[in-house]
Amino acid sequence: MKITLVAVGKIKEKFFADAIGEYGKRLSRYCKLEIIQVADEKTPDKASEAQARQIKEKEGERVLAQIKEGSYVIALAIEGKMASSEELAEKMERLGIEGKSQVVFVIGGSLGLSEAVMRRADENLSFSRMTFPHQLMRVILLEQIYRSYRIIAGDPYHK
Repeated sequence: MKITLVAVGKIKEKFFADAIGEYGKRLSRYCKLEIIQVADEKTPDKASEAQARQIKEKEGERVLAQIKEGSYVIALAIEGKMASSEELAEKMERLGIEGKSQVVFVIGGSLGLSEAVMRRADENLSFSRMTFPHQLMRVILLEQIYRSYRIIAGDPYHK
């Protein structure tokens, strides 16, 4: 299975880049991983609702341009459905059994995801009702995908 992570914004801190690289290495044993970064828009302080919507739409267009036809898309969103690590592993395994060859996870920018991206998503996944920095969320997501594959393979992993 090919896992693609489409994320808005760049990784700025080396420690996040190192952690992402480490999980990328670990995941290479289980799947083909592709990480695509799309540019974020500069958000003015106290942006109006209209400005925020325009920013999300521009970022959303960039995200959607990276999603191939036939991909199963999981958008990370606070309002999405929460799942345990075991439930995510079951979902990943089921997608593979159903013949989904490409799963795309989408992480939005500081304002979240556009309506167009949310409509394109096959499901919305929430890791918490809390907001996390998008750079940290990449690390958390990759760790959970790695954990999913370990669970599926029956390999031991720290609980």
